[in-house]
Amino acid sequence: MKPGPLPAVEVPDGTAAAAELPRRGRLPVRLGVTEPRPEEPLAVLGVGPAGAGRSEVLARLLQLDPAMLAVPAGSWLVVGHSRVPTRAAYVPGYRQPHSYGADRLAAGPALARPPRRVELSLPEPLLRHFSLVDTPDTDALGVAGGQLLLDAAGRAGAVLFVIAADQAFTAVELHLLADLARAGVEVVFAVTPGAGGWAPVPEGAPTTEGTGASVGSPSAPVDPVAVTVEAHRAALLAAVPALADARWFPLDAAGDGADLRRALVGWAADEGLRRASAEPPVLPGSQGRVPVLADPGDWSEQLDRQARSSARRIRQHLALELANIHLRVVQEIVFGVGCAGLPQLLDREMEALSLLATAQCDEAVRGLFEEAAGRVFGTPLPVGVRRRLHAPVRWGLTDHRGEHELDRVLLVTSTGGVAGLTGTGATDALASYPGVERVEVLPPVAVALSGGCWQHWRSPGNHDPNAARAWAQRALREVELELSREVSRRFEVVRLSLDGVLSDAVDHGILLA
Repeated sequence: MKPGPLPAVEVPDGTAAAAELPRRGRLPVRLGVTEPRPEEPLAVLGVGPAGAGRSEVLARLLQLDPAMLAVPAGSWLVVGHSRVPTRAAYVPGYRQPHSYGADRLAAGPALARPPRRVELSLPEPLLRHFSLVDTPDTDALGVAGGQLLLDAAGRAGAVLFVIAADQAFTAVELHLLADLARAGVEVVFAVTPGAGGWAPVPEGAPTTEGTGASVGSPSAPVDPVAVTVEAHRAALLAAVPALADARWFPLDAAGDGADLRRALVGWAADEGLRRASAEPPVLPGSQGRVPVLADPGDWSEQLDRQARSSARRIRQHLALELANIHLRVVQEIVFGVGCAGLPQLLDREMEALSLLATAQCDEAVRGLFEEAAGRVFGTPLPVGVRRRLHAPVRWGLTDHRGEHELDRVLLVTSTGGVAGLTGTGATDALASYPGVERVEVLPPVAVALSGGCWQHWRSPGNHDPNAARAWAQRALREVELELSREVSRRFEVVRLSLDGVLSDAVDHGILLA
């Protein structure tokens, strides 16, 4: 049976959906296509199988040498606009990005592990409209990589799927495209020549050069490019009919991609207007006095119970997800990537787990605000009031977190343990595709593998599958324990801070924020 649609991981503040009361007890259990916030920058994600010439297509759009877009295997490339060309690698475990030359001949730094993303900034006019993002090959994404791609595609807004003439859509790619279509993400297709060129023309068939005849007419000459594009489109629509309106662009070696460039610029103009109008200039409740209800009831006790219940549910969900990750990792060690590919596989799983844990914490905290603040100020709680509560609650987190910083990275070590890294910029290197500054109360959950894991498992002497399975089991167990403590700590400090802010409001009779 074909899997159903995946739920979105985030509901943006300020939209009509965000104004609705969250359903109690409902947390996202899988990552899906994320709904973008209005201020989220536009981007086009380059997606497709290996060998389709995806980097060459993106380089053609930017009028660059494809060698400038080369990144380590498994890393994402984010190309944005700037006046001065720069390039930086964001590596988990470091507080600052590694800067290296933006020209094709510049040598990159010796990194302990591959970066999760490389950011390249160029003075290219096209990048004023949107950023271009090159993603790993679809056949190497795996379950976690597909979840990361869906999350990024929702926030970016558009996907450019590149496929060669001699390739066919796989089941994984069709499922991915179906999820994108259901979420309303713009999908554009580019078809490139295969190893043998375009589809072979039957012997004796006339060419279309200079004739202007249509392929569909009875006496029409055979156009190998049109035949290839129509064959791919028919195969796609047989599985994903929702993409019937998607545009297709054949790109050969002589083409400059001008039609594709114009189509993407047109999409960016329309999408930019749509996002700009998604949120009203003044949110309801963002100004003026907000009086407290005459009898708010036992809101403080209810807040305490709900915070503990939310933390317990999230810990249970994450434990189940880690068990599924363990099964996938063991399967890949034995039948797939082996020991050498274990660090890359597990790091991608940890990134997807981090996004899931962050989404669950954000949704649960929004529920705490709706329930507790709604009892104090009345329901439904206006979006502007919730926004006004965020700032004092964030300030209160500093007073209650003690010696433990919430803005920290959990790094899996080569011994299978977990070490913490805190400080400004520690979490900046964790996202394959970065977004705008967060508006949620809590910082993101961040788990990654240290560089020592790559050095250990890529050593020629460490290729024992049994040892790799034991190490993975130990590492995932340590991640589960540390995440459990982290979730409990986060909800405790949020409860204390929110309780203090609402107590002040009850004592004074109005919202002081």
